[in-house]
Amino acid sequence: MKCIATVLTTVFFLVGGCTVSETNRNPVGETFPTVTGESLNGNQVELPLALIGEPSIVMVGYVQQTQFDLDRWILGLVQAGAKVKILEVPAIPASFPSMFLRGTIDNGMRKGIPSEDWGSVVTLYGSEAGKVSKFTGTQNPRNGRILLLDKNGVVRWFWDQGYSATRVIQLVKESENIQ
Repeated sequence: MKCIATVLTTVFFLVGGCTVSETNRNPVGETFPTVTGESLNGNQVELPLALIGEPSIVMVGYVQQTQFDLDRWILGLVQAGAKVKILEVPAIPASFPSMFLRGTIDNGMRKGIPSEDWGSVVTLYGSEAGKVSKFTGTQNPRNGRILLLDKNGVVRWFWDQGYSATRVIQLVKESENIQ
């Protein structure tokens, strides 16, 4: 069974790597696209609706290797005392993995994330992920896309150049200014 999961995950990343690369763009001032995903605890989540009413940080990753970058952002934000909701959004725009490997991918993530954090991970597949990939771009996919949304779902801060301690501090200050 473990061998099958490894093969399927490998196929996913090979096929996922064949998706069209979207030109990176800075979406500051724009409303986060309306998309529906599923949290790792199994709940349907509509974004940005689920975040309306309070500022939040949305961290988007397009490939498995992005996790290293996002983990550093999470640690930095927690250490810097960020007081906003943080949501991690794996986005997998390729249709093939969406149809056949969704369960394998989600279960793999569940194995590496404590169950108390499953609600803060919302995975997007196929066309829903495609909306977000067009919104931020997918060039340099190992870098996470870090977005600060205001209480209305409008992007107020954006970064896609990889983890930066200086940018963590900047982001935390900005999040305090929009509360």
